[in-house]
Amino acid sequence: MTAFVLGNGVSRESVDIEKLKRRGAVYGCNGLYRTHTVTALIATDQPISRVIQDSGYSKHNRFYTRRPMPNTGAQTVPKEYFGFSSGPIATAIAAKDRENPVYIIGFDMGPNQHGQFNNVYAGTQYYKPMGAVPTYTGNWTKQLIKIISDHPDQQFVRVMGATTATIPDFINVKNLTNMTMDTFLERINTGKDL
Repeated sequence: MTAFVLGNGVSRESVDIEKLKRRGAVYGCNGLYRTHTVTALIATDQPISRVIQDSGYSKHNRFYTRRPMPNTGAQTVPKEYFGFSSGPIATAIAAKDRENPVYIIGFDMGPNQHGQFNNVYAGTQYYKPMGAVPTYTGNWTKQLIKIISDHPDQQFVRVMGATTATIPDFINVKNLTNMTMDTFLERINTGKDL
């Protein structure tokens, strides 16, 4: 089955998540639980992880974190990726579920169009304020390369929107390709093969 892994970069705002759910498995991170239930949700930062578990989301939905609270239904992230960030872990879980191909959407890994913190949840609880400096993403790059390299028999496609940074280190990853957001949306919105 096709997998769609959603980061929270602003490039994913043009994507209809409900349409993705009809086309495959959807994996997401952190604040996504506020508006959508997905195949698997990951949150590694303790404050938002605790709120997700306290909300009851993890009782009825697949949720991973580093230190699950007892009796919440939350699961521990895969041990080989324990220290990784939420987005890379979401990608790893999709790969471990044997989904193929794995589309990576909203992993902008750079500033927004104004050179600031690039996150759809900017300014909300547990996120940096709007206008904050961009988050350093070097670790995410290394983590994604490790995960993708650990699954050489699967294909990964990074969907490139207007605010998605080009990452030179991704060029030599054999099973990772890019697709423009326009092409991706055209295929999703018309029901064409991905």
